[in-house]
Amino acid sequence: MKIALFTTPEKSEDIEYIFSLIKILIKNNVELEIDIDSHISNRELKRNDIDQKHVKNFTELNNTFDYVMSVGGDGTILRSVNKIGDLSIPIVGLNKGRLGFLANSSLDNAQQVINGLKNNEYNISNRSIIQVNFEGEKKYALNEVTVSRKNTTSLITIEAKLDGQYLNTYWADGLIVSTPTGSTGYSLSCGGPIVLPESKNLVLTPIAPHNLNARPLVISDDKKVEISVNGREDEYLISVDSNIYSISTNLKINLQKATRTLKMIEFEQDSFLSVLREKLLWGKDKRTKQ
Repeated sequence: MKIALFTTPEKSEDIEYIFSLIKILIKNNVELEIDIDSHISNRELKRNDIDQKHVKNFTELNNTFDYVMSVGGDGTILRSVNKIGDLSIPIVGLNKGRLGFLANSSLDNAQQVINGLKNNEYNISNRSIIQVNFEGEKKYALNEVTVSRKNTTSLITIEAKLDGQYLNTYWADGLIVSTPTGSTGYSLSCGGPIVLPESKNLVLTPIAPHNLNARPLVISDDKKVEISVNGREDEYLISVDSNIYSISTNLKINLQKATRTLKMIEFEQDSFLSVLREKLLWGKDKRTKQ
């Protein structure tokens, strides 16, 4: 079994967790390669009693990998999505404490996760990805694409079309177009609905709309969305997951469901519904301490 490891060690306790995981992977005879941007040096490996012959670095993924393992938060998974690209390598997310919707398995259960991978005891959740075209380039988002104001406190005017047909004009701070996966992120905090990951939908959620009758809208994911922006400034911001770009107001952006998907590994104990109940305290009554 060959695994590509992505991580972003930011604290000393994170380093300890990660090296503990590396030792467990080596003990289980996993062929391990670490993303070179994870900045885990040979000196650190040696200091933590890890033989360097068991660990390599990689700069690009290829089809020789069986799995991608992301250790950190949801942001680490989003970073790894671009590296996976069109490759159909399943990804499993291990979090370092906080429960995430993407990195939904605990690092404390690393051995259980490895056993599940070895024995194929998991489910694959195919997650939709948004393709956004602007300035002659294609970008991809697992969570959402957001247009928002730049260098102004004034609202912007956002015109949206579906398959070339006029939908609405939003006077707002911005507009979010999210996948089902992203429905539990920025869109949810702006009043958008929760959508199950396997749903064939996209969600349009305005950010602080001036016209209060502008509500979040769920559309079929086979629709093509065209967005144009006007405002007091000559530029506006577009964020594609965690990447932010500044583009001219005279340019339109086009969004649609990408042909590629992300294969997310889910274990029974860490299913989306389990994480949803845990995050939102569903089925728990603090009055009775359930």
